[in-house]
Amino acid sequence: MRHFDEIFDISAARKGGSEVLENLLIDQGATVDLTQIADDRWLSQFTKRIFQAGFNWKVVEAKWDGFEAAFQGFDLGYCAMLHDEALEELISNKAIIRHGAKIKAVQHNAGFLMDLAKESGSVGKAIANWPGEDYVGLLQLLKKQGSRLGGNTGQYALRFIGKDGFILSRDVVTRLIAEGVIDKQPGSQKSMKAVQEAFNIWKEQSGRSLTQISRVLAMSTG
Repeated sequence: MRHFDEIFDISAARKGGSEVLENLLIDQGATVDLTQIADDRWLSQFTKRIFQAGFNWKVVEAKWDGFEAAFQGFDLGYCAMLHDEALEELISNKAIIRHGAKIKAVQHNAGFLMDLAKESGSVGKAIANWPGEDYVGLLQLLKKQGSRLGGNTGQYALRFIGKDGFILSRDVVTRLIAEGVIDKQPGSQKSMKAVQEAFNIWKEQSGRSLTQISRVLAMSTG
């Protein structure tokens, strides 16, 4: 496995130099106070990424005001207590995308986030305090206890809301394979552990955020 500086140089050469690459990474190192993000915004963000998975992102974005209204601003209590008739109404609501399984995932995830908030004081506190050295543990939590939050969906949701972490995109996975960290798209606990260990080493070598490291890896191949 190469030292991070070598991978950075590969990315810099592809993007037009180290200064250009650094400029591309400026916003990727910014920190957000996740504890100040209201619980309903977490459910909104997770829901948006669930509906964007396998669908045109622009269409979802264009309908988002309709989603906010239909789910009462993604109030956790309201969404968690949706009864069968309310779910049927949502499935026939033309203001949103009428995908039954994804609509029902909102109800499940509202309950999941309520439990998380109860344990930690808020969803933001729970995720903000999750150590980057065990980011794969957070991804596993979303996959196991959430609904439709496995794979890249949960990773993108966390990235867009501001949690420092990596996205195992095709380009990042290509670099991880080239470095001998894994031999295929990671999915098993063993392979995810190997990914986490590699990112932890590169973080120690570079002093950069997981997000920046992830972006450098992606730009080294894509």
